[in-house]
Amino acid sequence: MFSYYLLLGVRSLRRNPALTALMVLTLAIGVAASVSTLTILHVMAGNPIPQKSERLFVPRIHNGPLEGFNPEDEDRSDPQASYTDATNFLKSGQGERRTVLYGVSMPLETERRDLAVMSVKGIAVTRDFFAMMDVPFLHGQPWTDADERAAADVVILSNALAGKLFGAVDPVGKRIRLKDTQYQVVGVLKPWLPVPKFYRLIGSGAFADEDEIMLPFATAIRHRTDPEGSVSCLGRAEPGWQGFLDSECNWMQVFFETKSAAGRAELQDYLDSYAAEQRKLGRLKRKQPNRLYDVMQWLEYRKVVANDSRLAAWLAFGFLLLCLVNTIGLLLAKFSVRASEVGIRRALGASRKEIFRQFLTETAVIGLAGGVLGLVLAGGALALIRTQSKELNAIANMDWQMLGMTFLMALGAAMLAGLLPTWRACQVTPAIQLKSQ
Repeated sequence: MFSYYLLLGVRSLRRNPALTALMVLTLAIGVAASVSTLTILHVMAGNPIPQKSERLFVPRIHNGPLEGFNPEDEDRSDPQASYTDATNFLKSGQGERRTVLYGVSMPLETERRDLAVMSVKGIAVTRDFFAMMDVPFLHGQPWTDADERAAADVVILSNALAGKLFGAVDPVGKRIRLKDTQYQVVGVLKPWLPVPKFYRLIGSGAFADEDEIMLPFATAIRHRTDPEGSVSCLGRAEPGWQGFLDSECNWMQVFFETKSAAGRAELQDYLDSYAAEQRKLGRLKRKQPNRLYDVMQWLEYRKVVANDSRLAAWLAFGFLLLCLVNTIGLLLAKFSVRASEVGIRRALGASRKEIFRQFLTETAVIGLAGGVLGLVLAGGALALIRTQSKELNAIANMDWQMLGMTFLMALGAAMLAGLLPTWRACQVTPAIQLKSQ
């Protein structure tokens, strides 16, 4: 019987094409608007590393002076770490792994005469970074512990940069010149860009491009490589590179990885003990709480999903609700002209339940048609959004989850809109309709 009702629903689309097209278009526009906005919000609020987001932690301590400090401004102060604190965290042995990183930007030269000197951006990290963040390699591997201890001149390239410099060949072992130093390529990454880019929310942005180069943290320090990104200096700093390193300037990001989420308590105890020890040495004079953020808390703290993005999603669903109201009116008009048909079917023995199923099935067909058209419109809207900026290009992409939600939303919206018109159609009195024929 369902297949019969489905066939009637398909035929009803052709019975009044203008009215049917208006209903499908109204439903499709509402679904496309809400799905487009929800897709962007879904990507922005997604978990970039779900397999271990509860085991990766960003520590935060307060190393600024007391002068001019307002405890209420805690959330607006810089959550990065100074070189002193970052290196102390590295040496602490806490957690299963630890890493520090900061952004770098350097001129790059190759032996190819057809390529001019270019500026490349990336990060200086420790070797643990690759295992902590599950970074995939296409060629080679991370630099060795010996390379890290020796601050060797080695570098890892992104897949895009390696292809630009060397083509499709494996470039491991080849050399490039960064700034005034020859670096040996030890690895090439597969395309890798977590969304949001949680490990560099500060100085790069949650939806920035992938890093083109990665070099050892110790190597970057040895070559006095200036940080690219946010630098917040609290108090006075002595002149020169060493003065900068010894200062309370915050310009590094730190991550700990624990074996399980339960390791958080132990890590928090270490952070509190470390802060107390540093206060005895005359540092960390602001007696503010020391905090740990797991990945999702870190995204929330940095307000990756702004309030205006959530507001836009609510407005889009409000527009969908308006489209549903219009669809209800159109369905009432469509079903009202079929009162005589319903009266004859009731007189021939059809129950109200069967009439309800028939008309609701027809409504579902309209919903499916609206879903298909809504998907096309949503895809076009997202494609247009992607052209606006590189950041939007990273987030305005529909995945399979949102694809399925588009059809479910269209079908559910149509069924919801069809409840009242279908119920009204079932209330037709057969005798009145037969007398009017």
